[in-house]
Amino acid sequence: FQYLKRFDQGCDLDTFWYEALSVEGSPAQCLQLFLLHCGIVDPSWAELRNFTWFLNVQLRDCEASVFCNPHFVQDTLSGF
Repeated sequence: FQYLKRFDQGCDLDTFWYEALSVEGSPAQCLQLFLLHCGIVDPSWAELRNFTWFLNVQLRDCEASVFCNPHFVQDTLSGF
């Protein structure tokens, strides 16, 4: 949710890192963003769960990768 929220606001996601146990927005806002970005017009709960699980895994791997660390790559992969 935190990444999608910032993406919609046009924020630079290259410098954002998820903060564990931090809470932003309401459950309704969270669901609304998931419905907007999941790519399915009328998703089931299972499809929403799969979308959020996949997104979470990809973002966690991205944060853990040295190649996505802006301090390591500096400006060589800006926006990648």
